[in-house]
Amino acid sequence: MQLSEVVQTLEQLAPLSLAESWDNVGLLVEPSAPRPVKTILLTNDLTEAVMDEAESLSCDLIISYHPPLFRPIKRLVQRDWKQRLAIRALEAGMAVFSPHTSWDSVRGGVNDWLVGGLGSGHVSVLSQTFRSPPHSHRLEFTVKSGEELNAAIEELKSCDGSTLQHSSNSAENKGIHVSFTCSESALPHLVQTLSGHTVPSQSLTVSKLEKHPLSGHGQGRASVLDQPVTVATAVEKMKAHLSLSHLRLALGTGQSLESLVQTVAVCAGSGASVLNGTKADLYVTGEMSHHEVLDAVASGTSVILSDHSNSERGFLFIFRERLAVRLPEAVSVLVSQADRDPLQQRPNCDHRPNCGLLRPDPPLRELTEAAERKEHVIKSSGLSRSPRR
Repeated sequence: MQLSEVVQTLEQLAPLSLAESWDNVGLLVEPSAPRPVKTILLTNDLTEAVMDEAESLSCDLIISYHPPLFRPIKRLVQRDWKQRLAIRALEAGMAVFSPHTSWDSVRGGVNDWLVGGLGSGHVSVLSQTFRSPPHSHRLEFTVKSGEELNAAIEELKSCDGSTLQHSSNSAENKGIHVSFTCSESALPHLVQTLSGHTVPSQSLTVSKLEKHPLSGHGQGRASVLDQPVTVATAVEKMKAHLSLSHLRLALGTGQSLESLVQTVAVCAGSGASVLNGTKADLYVTGEMSHHEVLDAVASGTSVILSDHSNSERGFLFIFRERLAVRLPEAVSVLVSQADRDPLQQRPNCDHRPNCGLLRPDPPLRELTEAAERKEHVIKSSGLSRSPRR
């Protein structure tokens, strides 16, 4: 199967138009020599360990949820780890594709999977995605005759080679009403052209076309649960859903582990900008800043944090099945075994000698005795302490 055919299938599953405007999605690395795609590796992040794995598997395509190339690049050099990955991909003839926020937004995508961890409910989108119309503006004007109409239309159609859509209707003694739609880039030239026609320019009106919401698509999800659960149960459900042994929990003001959760709001990854201001019993996301958590807690909302990529990674297994059934059997779709969140839980190692991890503070008595020894040394030397300023 050719790379272009796989990319087409990927965009059918999650159109790139659903991605956020700031995001860098789609085909990021395309080898110059085309070759059939036989092995695809799914990963949440393309790291050097994942690239090692991809090379060992002789992958033809890496689908990295997070885009490994995000900011503009002026050079490809070895000292930058992301540039090294791009170089290695090109040298190995591997393509790299990133869906990122298109997967977050699409109906049935990452956020729907995430909110499903707490059970069924009435789910809605927190930040709606809108469809942009093919043309952004409508121009309306009136002409007196068919000859004047044809002259205006021919001149308008010649403007900038733009594709225009128009309709007209006539009414007795009121002339012919004409409606044109055009792109934003073509608008100034069209208005200037019509200004040269006396009758159209006198009746000309310009309006901006509204975008239409795409039902079920957008960032974040809210759910009114069919079966309310306690906060403690919600934590256990999310641990099982995300295949984690630990989660971080901040209890909302006035809440306890036995408080009921009826409404939940989720956003995969770093979700504060989407969740902020949403009324819910519980927020679930990968990460929030200290002050963002405090804001939520003060409003009575409890917060579950899993660390960034842990709130996304499990969807790879769902997507693998969706993609595999749309590709020939000869194409293998694999989920990376080397991909993991960079933040890992570490056990307490106090019993091991010379271990600096999680080292406990010295007992208060030891601190007091040390301070007394220091005071004795100062007095014996005849030195006095300078007053604080």
